[in-house]
Amino acid sequence: MSEYDVVVIGGGAAGLSAALVLSRAGRKVMVVDSGAPRNAPAAHMHGFLSRDGMPPREFLALGREEVRGYGGEVLDGVVLDLVPDGTSGFWVLLSGQGSVGGRRISARRVLVATGLRDELPDVEGLAELWAKDVLHCPYCHGYEVRDRPLGVLGNSPDSVRYVQLIRQWAKDVVLFIPPGLLTVQQRMELTARAIGIVEGAVRRLVTQNGHLSGVEMADGALVPRGALFVPPRFVPNNTLLSGLGCEMDDAGWVVLDGTGQASVRGVYVAGNLANPRAQVITAASEGSAAAAAVNADLVEEDIRESVRSFNLGY
Repeated sequence: MSEYDVVVIGGGAAGLSAALVLSRAGRKVMVVDSGAPRNAPAAHMHGFLSRDGMPPREFLALGREEVRGYGGEVLDGVVLDLVPDGTSGFWVLLSGQGSVGGRRISARRVLVATGLRDELPDVEGLAELWAKDVLHCPYCHGYEVRDRPLGVLGNSPDSVRYVQLIRQWAKDVVLFIPPGLLTVQQRMELTARAIGIVEGAVRRLVTQNGHLSGVEMADGALVPRGALFVPPRFVPNNTLLSGLGCEMDDAGWVVLDGTGQASVRGVYVAGNLANPRAQVITAASEGSAAAAAVNADLVEEDIRESVRSFNLGY
């Protein structure tokens, strides 16, 4: 059975950033990653200083290489369960290939960075264009589709603020929204900025040569569009945390203290699992900060153990 100072669960930007900091601090670290990053469908990532335009897979491959360069381990697999060991550490049960399957390792601390998943509206053709011509983050992809005819698939009054943001990247913007949701004030604000309003149910997305060409409504009307922004429902991948009894808010997001630690001692969280709005650069920063907190926690434990051993004479 292997023993580690920290097991990092999730090898995205947050997890790898945390592992890098902890490995450089001389900690024995293992990253366990399922190999299914949230941004896998995207051809490029943006807004990350010095890495703008880099393919996500390339970014993660470089991160793994850097972690391994400082002695950290990266394992392709899935953590099936976390079991407290009676102190502030955990037994980590793994599922993976070959000898990894069924393996159990010991961790003094765990840092969970399993992110979130996007639940998309049930519209024909939408999933196939996700992260291509159907997007959710204007700061990630707005520049790439600037000045195209853009649309926003809205489903609530909050969509008005979102479409007003998208207007920053194009003059031709249309809000698709169910009838009866807009207030008089919202209609005035949309009209004042020349944002079109199409009320009704969306039937499907129409493509041409593999790219979005229009949005077809339930009544048969076709609205030509070059890209569509869709605010998905963010769902945290919190199964491991809920299994441990970590405190969650009403929406299922883990409650953390100021250091990134959950309500269960020894469990730290970083990235989209706790912050649905975190972009790649934000998640990396949060992973780095959480790693520093984990190391400080371990130093305090090292001090207590050293004092105990000193007093016992060994």
